[in-house]
Amino acid sequence: MLSVNLAILIPFLAAILVPFLYAKVSRKHIGWFVLIVPVVLFVSLARYIPSVAGGETYLSTIAWIPSYGIHFTTYLDGLSIIFGLLITGIGSLVIIYSIYYLSAEESLGHFYIYLLLFMGAMLGVVFSDNLMVFYAFWELTSISSFLLIAFWYHRKRSRYGAKKALLTTVTGGIAMLTSFIMIYVMTGTMSIREIISTIDYGHALFIPAMLLLLLGAFTKSAQFPFHIWLPDAMEAPTPISAYLHSATMVKAGIYLVARFTPIFGSHETWFWLVSSVGIITLFWGSFNAVRQTDLKALLAYSTISQLGLIMTLFGIGSAALSMGAGEETVIYTQATFAALFHLVNHSTFKGALFMVIGIVNHGAGTRDIRRLGGLMSLMPISFTIALIGSFSMAGLPPFNGFLSKEMFFQAVVSVSQSGIFSLHVSKVLFPVVAWVASVFTFIYCMIIVFKTFLGPYQPEKLDHEAHEAPAGMLISPIILAVLVVGIFFFPNVLGDYLLRPAMASILPSIELEGMIEPISAWHGFNPALWMTLGVIAVGTLMYLSIRRWKGIYSLLPENWTLDNLYNNSLIQMEKISNRITSFYMTGYLRSYSIYIFLFFIAAVGGTLLFTGAYAFDFAGDAPISVYEIVLVLVMVAAALAIPLAKSRVNAVLLNGALGYSMALFFVVFRAPDLALTQLVVETVSTALFLLCFYFLPKWKKEETPRRTKRTNLVISIAVGIIFVLVALSVRGGKLFDTISGYFENAYELAGGKNIVNAILGDFRAFDTMLEVIVLFIGGLSVYTLIKLKSTKEEQNLEDQ
Repeated sequence: MLSVNLAILIPFLAAILVPFLYAKVSRKHIGWFVLIVPVVLFVSLARYIPSVAGGETYLSTIAWIPSYGIHFTTYLDGLSIIFGLLITGIGSLVIIYSIYYLSAEESLGHFYIYLLLFMGAMLGVVFSDNLMVFYAFWELTSISSFLLIAFWYHRKRSRYGAKKALLTTVTGGIAMLTSFIMIYVMTGTMSIREIISTIDYGHALFIPAMLLLLLGAFTKSAQFPFHIWLPDAMEAPTPISAYLHSATMVKAGIYLVARFTPIFGSHETWFWLVSSVGIITLFWGSFNAVRQTDLKALLAYSTISQLGLIMTLFGIGSAALSMGAGEETVIYTQATFAALFHLVNHSTFKGALFMVIGIVNHGAGTRDIRRLGGLMSLMPISFTIALIGSFSMAGLPPFNGFLSKEMFFQAVVSVSQSGIFSLHVSKVLFPVVAWVASVFTFIYCMIIVFKTFLGPYQPEKLDHEAHEAPAGMLISPIILAVLVVGIFFFPNVLGDYLLRPAMASILPSIELEGMIEPISAWHGFNPALWMTLGVIAVGTLMYLSIRRWKGIYSLLPENWTLDNLYNNSLIQMEKISNRITSFYMTGYLRSYSIYIFLFFIAAVGGTLLFTGAYAFDFAGDAPISVYEIVLVLVMVAAALAIPLAKSRVNAVLLNGALGYSMALFFVVFRAPDLALTQLVVETVSTALFLLCFYFLPKWKKEETPRRTKRTNLVISIAVGIIFVLVALSVRGGKLFDTISGYFENAYELAGGKNIVNAILGDFRAFDTMLEVIVLFIGGLSVYTLIKLKSTKEEQNLEDQ
């Protein structure tokens, strides 16, 4: 079987090959070559299913930076294989769909490179066992999704949406990185598996680490109040929206919560935060979805809502870890099972819906439901798929969403009847909010079907005559729709082979045998079924009377929205940044020199003063010779004479005398390489000064205010004193180890007799490499600015 390490690597290798293929084959066909990658990966991962269902796990480690415990460690278990199959399976369908959806005039090479990078990054996230490797792939998903969302970069809204998504998710990612460092401090290991058994629940960093980790999860999975980036990310092409928001990127936060539930899940704070944020997100997303007139925006808020539902179930299910063995534990384990089940179901029906909305936009020329209607007879296949997907999302039979929605209702009802974590105080809160949110979910699902495909056909409002999509574009949504129905009739195949093994990964300390009942479409007249019937009845009445109560959305002033807060925050930060920049970027060299020297005085002088390094020890010094005294006197005389020079030539020569004297010092101290370097530098500098002398403006005495002169004098003397003190203190203070050790064994360890080269190339090679990378990036940026200067036509497209 294909190793997991190779499975992560393959998309990146394929991304490298895409430009070469793109140049050789037809643009339209490049997608068929790219399709091979996710199909092969999906089949390879599927071959692990029987063994993983039997309880096996697969671990692989490649040493990377052993001194810091950072290894490229991958771990395949029940939880990661579900996400791996979703990433590659939905990815395959998305690529098929994109082949027919995107025009050959698009930059398909870039499109598939970004897509493969994102796919590889997501696989890296779900299979990584090392915290730092996990974080690296996590941020790579943010960067690659930024590129995907901004694929139509000439559109202002695309750039805005991409920047918003990047700012939000990367901010959460940095918080998550801080959490990882805290976890490492607590446990001394980077391995997630080892952290589960070594975490100290009483450690002072336990709660801060948990909060920061959840911040990363909530921002990635668009939980309230960080959900605002997801609707704007809909500016991406529809295949990207289907991939990012149905099965991959937004599920990364869900995966993070599930993966770290064994570490933090037994704590009350985890339970309350995850379940509360989830239930609020569920309500807020469904409530706002109803007001949308753009079908993609509606689906974006529905995704937010469904992610809130899954997050709520994971929060409730985490309580099982604190219950131990008991009857109530069954309630919570079933909640986790329902979360996994709905996660898979959501990927199927939401992927199908996104693709259908793309087809509607393609076939009718608009996604605005105010201009749509009556498409059922013109687009019968799309209508059928939309019906299946929407009814499944609404929780109606015979579709898979009905099963997981019933389990969700059962979980919130059951948990409200228990006394865990003082939940009796708010015993009705969870079921009531869940039920109300489900009513709104039912309404927006009906809007998708009835406002788009039924009612009068309005050709005068469309860009062109509506028509059904080509057969190729329908392949992927049809497959997903079949899965939606198939899972309803055969849910336990999914449950036995994928969901139950994943449960063992999330709740490893609980004996799950006998706790999870088989999934059944009918389990009697219980509260969950009554809630579903109530949703249908009330939802139908509210949908039919939607015009009468839709005015409630205008009760909240537009200025009070989170989007407005985000935009105003950016504007204010930009203003503050401009003021701060204008304060110190004066355009005068003197100002910049003052900042640098004042910082030097504060940092170095403060260090000398507060660390005790301000100590002199001349006992071991060699005697001072007459030559050295003479050289010092020459240098002092030259230095004092420069400011008093009456002409530019004298100043240049005096400056040269100062430099050559320094070179003589190196000769006296037997440092010929430094002396040679100093001589070359001084010679070149002096020559350049003299060459430019003719072109320099006429020398004249500057009228400098006395206050400026006094400031310059004080700073100059202070800097000089600091340098002298540092030079004297290095003999007495020993804050750091000397670098002489490099010289003693440079030849044995690095094979170099030149200590400077040995340090740069071997002992401090990482520093050198990073400095070279910085220079490379800087050069690349300059080249890009010069070479890729926008043409006049591109400038016209800039603000679309």
